[in-house]
Amino acid sequence: MQSLLLPTAAAPTAAAPRSSRRGLPGRVSVSVRTSAAAGAAAPRRETDPRKRVVITGMGLVSVFGNDVDAFYDRLLAGESGVGPIDRFDASTFPTRFAGQIRGFSSEGYIDGKNDRRLDDCIRYCIVSGKKALESADLAHGSSSMDKIDTTRAGVLVGTGMGGLTVFSDSVQNLIEKGHRKITPFFIPYSITNMASALLAMDIGFMGPNYSISTACATSNYCFYAAANHIRRGEADVMIAGGTEAAIIPIGVGGFVACRALSQRNDDPKTASRPWDQDRDGFVMGEGAGVLVMESLEHAMKRDAPIIAEYLGGAVNCDAYHMTDPRSDGLGVSSCIKQSLEDAGVAPEEVNYINAHATSTLAGDLAELNAIKKVFKDPSGMKINATKSMIGHCLGAAGGMEAIATVKAITTGWVHPSINQFNPEPAVEFDTVANAKKQHEVNVGISNSFGFGGHNSVVVFAPFKP
Repeated sequence: MQSLLLPTAAAPTAAAPRSSRRGLPGRVSVSVRTSAAAGAAAPRRETDPRKRVVITGMGLVSVFGNDVDAFYDRLLAGESGVGPIDRFDASTFPTRFAGQIRGFSSEGYIDGKNDRRLDDCIRYCIVSGKKALESADLAHGSSSMDKIDTTRAGVLVGTGMGGLTVFSDSVQNLIEKGHRKITPFFIPYSITNMASALLAMDIGFMGPNYSISTACATSNYCFYAAANHIRRGEADVMIAGGTEAAIIPIGVGGFVACRALSQRNDDPKTASRPWDQDRDGFVMGEGAGVLVMESLEHAMKRDAPIIAEYLGGAVNCDAYHMTDPRSDGLGVSSCIKQSLEDAGVAPEEVNYINAHATSTLAGDLAELNAIKKVFKDPSGMKINATKSMIGHCLGAAGGMEAIATVKAITTGWVHPSINQFNPEPAVEFDTVANAKKQHEVNVGISNSFGFGGHNSVVVFAPFKP
């Protein structure tokens, strides 16, 4: 069986504050815990408030609803959002379950006429983006939003599959009814950049605006690129993340053809079981996860709620196979090391990893191999798998997992990896099996990897002025 995606990262311990509002510092000093291996110069984190990037807002659409706190509470409770597909007749498919969103409403965020036309991929983006702005005290039409220099505010929300429903329906209309029955919205709502574009049109952000599509690594690529726009002085504020809505016949059928999906139809809630010896493939999910990223200088000038800090990231490629990861984890381990260098963080400082962990046979172990290359001491490290509960949300996975990582930082609790019944012997780290654990995150890493060998790692920490 081919695996869907690729490897992750790991690390050690320390503190976790909640969101804060503070006056602008002159220079930020950051204490760095060095390893016992003595002598080597400690990495230096960014101190320039114009280049430090902080998280001031978060928004999502998920199988657990559209509220970030409720989403994380259900993750902490170890709930599974996976169940039978009822959006279409899946009775003839070998996989008949997914982390399907039910009862989604965009009321108050998208007008009724547009809501009926838009692909869910775009709807999820707009709702999560506006909710993230609300949590950042930048609600659309508010006095605080009116003070933003919109030419220096951008949107970078990617998607792996784009407007798949609009695309599929239009192809069907072409075949069954001819070209005259193709909707004029087919091209605009199918292309991957339109979610970012329409969100920007709604809120008036005129800064950098595009999408990135690197399969299931998409969201982290967007965070990395958005942060670099801020660091280079091209933007003050960026909305970044991923969105996906592929639980339709062609989406499920395509991954079935790749032999990537679990077929545990008799017990779907236990189907996603990363690192378990009896795993048989990943479970599809959907939704959107978005962060508001700002320069520290800008956030403090407007007295923004600072939730956590983005320290750095990295992206690279395995250059190996379309769908399978390198078994030695070389591409991923290199990506982890590069992300830590970008963040100014020593491996010994990292004590939490939100793993890519898709529940595929090859991918889970390849990720572990990569983690072991970078992090030699598993003590004090917690690694968990959000996908065990919500499935694999493809291009949106990294967005939702970044939110889970930040919530681990702010709450001091890490959610469980559920369905850990028969763990792989190679798993030497604490995977937070089946029950949440209290854990103060010093530095947390979130990994995402995609078809094509795309690797991405982003690094978060508690905000310290």
